[in-house]
Amino acid sequence: MTRTSPYTQLDPQFLYRWSPRAFLSDPLADEEILTLFEAARWAPSCFNEQPWLFVYGRGDRLKEFQTTLVEGNRKWADKAPLLIIVFSRNNFEERGKPNHWAQFDSGSAWMSLCLQAQKMGLVCHAMGGFIKDRAHAVANVSEDNFTAMCVIAVGKQGPAEILDDDLREREAPSDRKPLAEIAHEGPLPG
Repeated sequence: MTRTSPYTQLDPQFLYRWSPRAFLSDPLADEEILTLFEAARWAPSCFNEQPWLFVYGRGDRLKEFQTTLVEGNRKWADKAPLLIIVFSRNNFEERGKPNHWAQFDSGSAWMSLCLQAQKMGLVCHAMGGFIKDRAHAVANVSEDNFTAMCVIAVGKQGPAEILDDDLREREAPSDRKPLAEIAHEGPLPG
């Protein structure tokens, strides 16, 4: 499927971004990994709190990070050379009060990381299918202070042929809902 948009000012990066499951196991260089986190660092956040925390595994640590994934995700994500657990700090650091925007802001940081990866010729796939308490344990991050949001697989895209048949059939960009379903001027009708 070729994604298109009638809006000529839309940057093509949004049309090209999708979440493949076929990864090459080629390791990523330190510079590549740190550049991804640098992009995330510049994401906007409420009161400039920057409530996101990224804990990653690669190389010798990769196997342990893979144990945080549910079986359905592990069967394809085990080839990715980098797994990142995204956490969101529950409370404002200075005030100690709940930060109700932290997860929203952490999502903004994840998208910054994802778009930077794409600019670098890498792909990302964020997964909600993971074991939260295991993610906290593997990352040694307090469940009282942080919420585990997702695990992201990052690497170079591999050919769909390396996937099992059931996954190979789904290995393509998906379509999006029409704008009229997601954006409304004024209150919703009815």
